[in-house]
Amino acid sequence: MTSAADPAVGDGELDAEFAETVRRTGASIGALFLLEPGGRLLRLGLLYGVPAEFAAPWTRVSMTAPAPVADAVREDRIVWVGSQEQMARSYPRTAMVLPFPLALAAAPVSGGRRRGSLLLIWPASRPPYMTARERGNIASSCMRLARLLDDADAHGRVPADGGGPRVVAAGTGRSDGPAMAAADFAERLPGGSCALDLEGRFTYLSSGACELLGCEAGMLLGTLPWQSLRWLDDPTYEDRYRAAVISREPVSFTACRPPGHWLDIHLYPDASGISIRILPSGEQPPAAAEAGRSPRTVAPARAGRLYQLTHLAAALTEVVGVQDVIDLVADQIMPAFGAQGLVLSRADAGRLRITGHRGYSRETVERLDGLPLDTDFTPAGRALSSGIPAFFADPGEMRRIYPEAPLVSGKQAWAFLPLITSGRPVGCCVLSYDQPHVFPAEERAVLTSLAGLVAQALDRASLYDTKLELAHGLQQALLPRTLPRVAGLRVAARYVPATRGMDIGGDFYDLIRLGDTAAAAVIGDVQGHNVAAAALMGQVRTGVYAHATLGAPPDRVLAQTNQLLTDLAPDLFTSCLYAHLDLAGRRVTLATAGHPPPLLRLPDGATAPVDLVPGPLLGIDPDAVFPVTEVPITPGMTLAFYTDGLVETPGVDLDDSIADLARHLGAADDRDLERLIDDLLTKGKAVGQRTDDIALLLIRHDPSHRPPPPPDTDGRPRAPR
Repeated sequence: MTSAADPAVGDGELDAEFAETVRRTGASIGALFLLEPGGRLLRLGLLYGVPAEFAAPWTRVSMTAPAPVADAVREDRIVWVGSQEQMARSYPRTAMVLPFPLALAAAPVSGGRRRGSLLLIWPASRPPYMTARERGNIASSCMRLARLLDDADAHGRVPADGGGPRVVAAGTGRSDGPAMAAADFAERLPGGSCALDLEGRFTYLSSGACELLGCEAGMLLGTLPWQSLRWLDDPTYEDRYRAAVISREPVSFTACRPPGHWLDIHLYPDASGISIRILPSGEQPPAAAEAGRSPRTVAPARAGRLYQLTHLAAALTEVVGVQDVIDLVADQIMPAFGAQGLVLSRADAGRLRITGHRGYSRETVERLDGLPLDTDFTPAGRALSSGIPAFFADPGEMRRIYPEAPLVSGKQAWAFLPLITSGRPVGCCVLSYDQPHVFPAEERAVLTSLAGLVAQALDRASLYDTKLELAHGLQQALLPRTLPRVAGLRVAARYVPATRGMDIGGDFYDLIRLGDTAAAAVIGDVQGHNVAAAALMGQVRTGVYAHATLGAPPDRVLAQTNQLLTDLAPDLFTSCLYAHLDLAGRRVTLATAGHPPPLLRLPDGATAPVDLVPGPLLGIDPDAVFPVTEVPITPGMTLAFYTDGLVETPGVDLDDSIADLARHLGAADDRDLERLIDDLLTKGKAVGQRTDDIALLLIRHDPSHRPPPPPDTDGRPRAPR
């Protein structure tokens, strides 16, 4: 079995094309994200120009995340970010963990199917725009990468998820011939000279550098400065190194080698590593700076961990529902800390109810579900009651402290993180490992901080889900559960909520049976997407139904409903379209109150909006008049009633959108109305993010159609009368 960290058969060709793409575009950093099966996640497969640690926050990116690589695949376009200012405006979460001057482009990699996304990063010194030639070159490179991935997939050679990306070497091609001359040159320079590779490890030190750093070369070569030189063990210094690697621009800072030797350190990066000049500082930094340093018994968190924590914190602020929290913890937090198992529980009626899990069998989850909160005999109960996280490096440590705790999962190490917000227990997050795992102080500190963020996100998500369930129940109660059966008519309807807000709105539809040979169709849209809009929608629908069943013509139905709304003075406007279908007289009579016109499709496929004289919106003018329009009924004709959420797009003329919908309806197969609705919603504005809800009602005249009688109370069809 191959892994993403080890070359598989054929990987060389893919790696070479990827590296050549980065070099050809002049980018300093490149990353190839692969779309995982199911299309829900992008996984970082190949990396160029930076260590794998730098990419830790982006090893997995959700396709719904507000990130350039996700947008490129989702929208099938090249995403260009020309400056840090543009990054902060367009992608604030990414800007938080890439606070460096740079420019980037993300491009979709698509061949026989969607493969993923190519990310390219340039120093800020390049022009803040992308030419058409550059776009064409990137698009061509992505096609070549896609073909290689298609071929690799056909032969079972696509890089597997081996726990991290495969770093592709830069391959500078420099000769080692003048190495001795270069070393002599560095020795003659004042101060000290040294070099780091892109991983941050020492590859060369002059004698002057060793003297200034206070350590022999043999002790430093191959090590990371902040690990071998404890006085550099500060995330501020590591952050400067990161800034140099990512921005490819010189960086300088001043550091103190105890007891009081201040050094000016200058970093000069390129594609192969970093050259460093070290000079004694010409000025003594203020005493306050040194006084502010207090002895620490615990090493500070690595800069990489801090960036990762910032990235995850930003992601947690954007989750909406409980399932979103579970997915985020499973897809990003688990891999970030190398965990193989997850159990996320919520406190409910004195017990811990498991709401999500990964890496556990169903039988194990059933045995762990419902543990009492007030017990001190289990790590989860003790952690939640005390508010103190618990870490167990191996099963023996667990048994020593909790001999009665059930060890049913086969896991070998655990982190029990209490989820507490405002002093109130929300739940417990358990990360587990298949092998014994030591939790350093740094990792414990980061996990503890992260638990507080997860607790807030889970509490907020639980409240959102509760409100959403209430709103959804209200919406469903106000819309018709079923449409009446009318001889000679085939009908289908759909309501699609907005993707933002409370998942509730004021769009409504109805079909009203008016005897054996007549029916009324109504569709409307109350302004707003909240409970008030839904409540008013219920009043409008009831008013229309009451006047329609009394036999009022379309203009009177709207006029009397309008009078009702003006009396209620709801401060919300309502559009409405009412159609009376007289099957015996073979005519449709329509009246509209500011609603988009229905579409009429004839049996030959000719489709156009019905030419209506519109009346004003309901609830504005109590004396408003609503003109009436008549259309003949012909066998096989289809009427499509819809709300503006299906056709309205910012910056696009509404008439053009309606005409485009008419073309889709005319070209579609209308034999199955349910499939026709799916087709119209897919080709309309009902996919992706929607700021408005949608109602759609289709009615086709089929004289031969005789619907079955509705079922009786015992579920059996009633006999025809």
